[in-house]
Amino acid sequence: MIIEPRMRGFICLTAHPKGCEQNVKNQIEYVKSKGKINGPKRVLVIGASTGFGLASRITSAFGSDAATIGVFFEKAPAEGKTASPGWYNSAAFEVEANKAGLYAKSINGDAFSNEVKQQTIDMIKADLGQVDLVVYSLASPVRQHPVTGVLHRSTLKPIGSTFTNKTVDFHTGNVTSVSIEPANEEDIANTVVVMGGEDWSMWMDALKGAGVLAEGATTVAYSYIGPEVTEAVYRKGTIGRAKDHLEATAFEITDKLADIKGKAYVSVNKALVTQASSAIPVIPLYISLLYKIMKAEGIHEGCIEQIQRLFSERLYAGHVVPTDDKGRIRIDDWEMRTDVQEKIAKLWGESTTETLVELGDLAGYKQDFLNLFGFGFAGVDYQADTNEMVMIPSIK
Repeated sequence: MIIEPRMRGFICLTAHPKGCEQNVKNQIEYVKSKGKINGPKRVLVIGASTGFGLASRITSAFGSDAATIGVFFEKAPAEGKTASPGWYNSAAFEVEANKAGLYAKSINGDAFSNEVKQQTIDMIKADLGQVDLVVYSLASPVRQHPVTGVLHRSTLKPIGSTFTNKTVDFHTGNVTSVSIEPANEEDIANTVVVMGGEDWSMWMDALKGAGVLAEGATTVAYSYIGPEVTEAVYRKGTIGRAKDHLEATAFEITDKLADIKGKAYVSVNKALVTQASSAIPVIPLYISLLYKIMKAEGIHEGCIEQIQRLFSERLYAGHVVPTDDKGRIRIDDWEMRTDVQEKIAKLWGESTTETLVELGDLAGYKQDFLNLFGFGFAGVDYQADTNEMVMIPSIK
């Protein structure tokens, strides 16, 4: 079939298997170009199919020659219907890992469930024995609690008062004003249950209890802080409460891992175009301005550049891992540079539908959004008949 992008609001309903494959190959080549990392050899990535999780799996495998197990929840293809991009990404990753002689297996299921945790433990025991690194990179908007059975939904809302500011529709370039009503206590509590640190902690308890964490094992989860212009709706809103909980959980996990000399970290990463961030009011406008500035300064990074830098210069650099005053690794250091943020603050006030074409990088934003679904890559013939029925080798 000929596969084209079909948009519905902030969602693309189709994904291109060849484009996703090219995306994975591009990231692999980047990691290989940076040289070897003295990193982990047996890695579990929870949330391994897109974004930072996929980049973590690629960096582990092709930077450190690691065996990897990836856990994710993706939609398989059906005749005439494409899979989700994460499915095609994972298929391409496994094929490339196998070509390179690297162990790579995947589990497709609800990572919040006890069943998937047990399935993962069984696979580690059977194939790897133990793991040295656990990356926690889940980005689900809903979570069915494995103990209570309650389905919790996260919300993106400010806390305390209505938030009003500019945003942009990246499809049209229209800059408008948006208002978001404040969260109630139930909204806050649900968002913390979905996006906080409880499930990360449950994973580490299960892995440690099963004896599949190696001596000195590291675990890392990903977070975001962002600038003053987005903080009311992000860091000081419902998601911010969840991120606070996630970051506090790192200290609790480190205490639990003390007897095996393990350590938990939260890495604060840079703002990036994701399906989730595209739906957050204000964020697309901020990213459009940020990209323009960071590209001009020569400090722009995507997922793979950040995670390769996280591994090579922070986690596995051969020295004590540098953290901020709250114990967090900061890979958002270039985004949060004073000169970058001062420029954004100035451009924010000047941004309108008419001026954003010059002030921001809306074209770059759109390109990155299409890339998430396998579209817009050089070297891919998008007019060619393409087989949508691509399978992941390790998933029968």
